[in-house]
Amino acid sequence: MNKVIRIGTRGSKLALWQAEHVARLIKPSGYTTEIVPIETRGDTILDVSIAKIGSKGVFTEEIEARLIDGTIDIAVHSAKDLSSDLPDELELISFTEREHPNDVVVSLRKDFSLSNGNPKVGTSATRRVAFLKHFYPNVQATTIRGNLQTRFAKLQAGEYDALVLAYAGVHRMGYDELIVEKIETSYFVPAVGQGSIAIECHKKLDYQKKEVIERWVNHVETEDCLRAERAFLKTLQGGCSIPAFGYAHFEGALLTLKAGIISLDGQRIVKSKGTAEPSAAKQLGESVAREVLNSGGGDILFEIRNLARQAV
Repeated sequence: MNKVIRIGTRGSKLALWQAEHVARLIKPSGYTTEIVPIETRGDTILDVSIAKIGSKGVFTEEIEARLIDGTIDIAVHSAKDLSSDLPDELELISFTEREHPNDVVVSLRKDFSLSNGNPKVGTSATRRVAFLKHFYPNVQATTIRGNLQTRFAKLQAGEYDALVLAYAGVHRMGYDELIVEKIETSYFVPAVGQGSIAIECHKKLDYQKKEVIERWVNHVETEDCLRAERAFLKTLQGGCSIPAFGYAHFEGALLTLKAGIISLDGQRIVKSKGTAEPSAAKQLGESVAREVLNSGGGDILFEIRNLARQAV
């Protein structure tokens, strides 16, 4: 019996940390692991924004190709980087326990505040840029690309006054001391999947390997939350370059989802909220998405996609 699980991942330091974390979770099962770094478009094209590269598969397409041809068994992704649509041959089978989902402000200045002055703030996500424009119009929100270490090097070189990043990545790379603010999710709503690691595999992967991943890696409460969030994103037909947001969490035994979309200029936010039993996570995400689309979110999406077509 082949008791080696080959783990495909991006090659950045953070991505490798995530793959090694999953390998550590698998270890008690008796299976061994092999980590296979794979370069993606999102890793090689660094001179343009993610939105201009393409909305789907920026950080996953090459890895998914290796799942399909069988050279890896599973793929490890930041859940927030995954498209709402997967190739027909593939499926998600596990989600790791979610880290704090918040965005954070990091700066070399301990007294830094988004509210003071006209600081230059770097971030990679269209959602964060739009939220900054909406809640902090004084800020010069600027797109920054590259891995976490590259971004911190630019911060240290004085190119930016601060960065806005996901807490999970900052924490996992040991930069906690540079966090000057953990932004509340009540208004700066995270990206779908933010804080969790998703495990993707071929639908025909050996069933024993699937069972190992599901038993030793999956966190059921996180899975319920992310199934709701991803159903929202799929109904919206959004990718990682669309400024959509969605955060599900438990309130007692019930699942609550708050989600929506913001215009690129930050002027309009359309959001909705719903609650359901965990067993109805998918239906919850779909119903919240329909409410968002019918309340003006569809118009925002149309405008964003029209601008994208004009830019091609």
